[in-house]
This record gives sequence, C-alpha cells and structure tokens, in this order.
Amino acid sequence: MSIPAKLKTLLDEQHVGYEIIPHPYAVTAQRAAQVEHVPGKIHAKVVMVDAGGKLIMTVCPACCRLDTTKLEGLVGKPVRLAKETEFKGKFPDCETGAMPPFGELYGVPVYVDKSLTENKEFVFEAGTHTEAVRMKYDDFERIVHPQVAEFARHV
Repeated sequence: MSIPAKLKTLLDEQHVGYEIIPHPYAVTAQRAAQVEHVPGKIHAKVVMVDAGGKLIMTVCPACCRLDTTKLEGLVGKPVRLAKETEFKGKFPDCETGAMPPFGELYGVPVYVDKSLTENKEFVFEAGTHTEAVRMKYDDFERIVHPQVAEFARHV
C-alpha cells in the first residue's frame, strides 16, 4: 500500500510542496518519529475519537497524549477513544492507525492541538505504517481548516 491517491491528488491540485519519507515499519507515532529521524513534537499522530456518537479526528504531536477532559470542553459532548472497528471502514485506502490528518477527505471533522501550529513543518503517516509525508503546516491549515485548540498534554 502507498500514499492514498485522494491525498496525493489533493496535495498536487493545491500545489503543495511535500516529501514522501519511506521508513521501516512502525505502528506507534513515537516509533514512527524515531525511524523517520524527526522530533516527536513535529510528527503528528491521528487519534480517532467518538464525541457523543460522532467520529472526529484529533491530531497532536507524537510526544503528547489526548486530554479527554479538555476535548470534552471543546466539543461540548462526552468523548472516548474510538475503537478500531468503529473507524476502520471510514479509511478504506489506509492501513488501520496510519490515517493521514486529512479527515475531510473521509467526511470526518479535524481538530488539531495548538502545539502543532508552532511548527513550520510537520510529518504524518501517509496511509501506511512505512511511509510518511513532510509538508509545511501552513499549507495543511490552508487546505484542511481544522479546529485548533489546546487538548493535548506532553508525556
């Protein structure tokens, strides 16, 4: 499996400069950051959340954990981590757990932790556990228009 065609098409149509980074198989975001040789603060991990029965995509640095209390305050509904079985079918062109932070391509709203906005660029898994994408954060924000708030804590 390689970068999802819909992601590649979107980035190309938006004239976004990006780099595909092949790397050894890595399941966790922290491990992916290590094998990609990037700091955990610029490697974005996607965490799928059930917010009152609705799936949302949260994105935060690999070195952080989701603070569900803060997220509940933001979305105004009870939240819990979604089970893989609840979201796997939403991303048919991605390996489970390697979804890129482009939820709008899959009909899922995107929430980004404010700490990621402090980076000029960021890296994220590109649909597989062996490829990542590096791009400018500003380009991502211009395309995705995510909800930005503080909901992650450093571990």
